[in-house]
This record gives sequence, C-alpha cells and structure tokens, in this order.
Amino acid sequence: MARPPKWRWVEFVPKITHFKPAGLPMRDLDEVVLTHEELEAIRLRDREMLDQETCAKSMRISRPTFHRIIKGAREKVATALIEGKAIRISGGRYRVVKRYYHCQTCNHSWNEPLITCPPQEAHCPQCESVDIDGANAGDRHPGRHRHRGGRGEK
Repeated sequence: MARPPKWRWVEFVPKITHFKPAGLPMRDLDEVVLTHEELEAIRLRDREMLDQETCAKSMRISRPTFHRIIKGAREKVATALIEGKAIRISGGRYRVVKRYYHCQTCNHSWNEPLITCPPQEAHCPQCESVDIDGANAGDRHPGRHRHRGGRGEK
C-alpha cells in the first residue's frame, strides 16, 4: 500500500485565485490549476529568494519533494503564459501556518494565518487593543509536535 502524501505547510493563502489574459472572457479560455503548495513554492523560492533547503524546511517537506513541486509549478505558469491560458489557484494537500495571539487588555486569545496579519498591524478583534503578546513570536511553526507525519504512523 502506498504511503499517504505528507501535508505541506503554507504561510500564504491568496485572496485572488484567478488570473487570465486581458480581453478574453473566461469561458473562451483553457485553464491551468496551480495548487496552494505550488504557489507557496513559487513565493518562497522566486519572490522571497530563499534557497531550496530553506524553502523545503519552511514547508516541512524534503528538498527533493520541494524540487518536484517548484518544477511542476514553473511548468504550469510557463504553459499558461505562453499558451494564453488562465491560472486558477485551488486545491492541494496543505495546512496553513498560524500565529497565535493573546490580548493583554481583555485576555482574549486567537490565531490567524501568518501572512494575513502582519505583526505591526495586529490588534485584538474583541477590544481593538494593540497590547498583544505573540505578535512578534519567533516560532514560525507553532504546534509542530502535534502534526508530525512519518513512516510507520497510523
């Protein structure tokens, strides 16, 4: 029996999930589907300019797996650009890295995806206070010990 694929950790989930050539209606276009982990690989390697080892660690996958993901993602983007296809970001096997927050004013606790709430803009959703713990937490992967996957685990 094949080993189930590991979860890939992403820090960014886009609000805009469709891109298309200008001047053509979507109904007339073929589309390429880019998974969330493929987009994360492009973001880490090509936008953040991180080396593959660092990217793989960030996504909690092996370097060869990262290489396969980034290669597939770049092929899809190249195909869409050259052949005039739309790009849709959807699906994949991923979990979103979260940052945990605690308000010192009202004692409210919550978490949010890492990228959606930059630390300098963090405020309590309950009382609007900016007296927040955890906004500058160094642990980019809280709860890592709870989500380990590996051979032999059922």
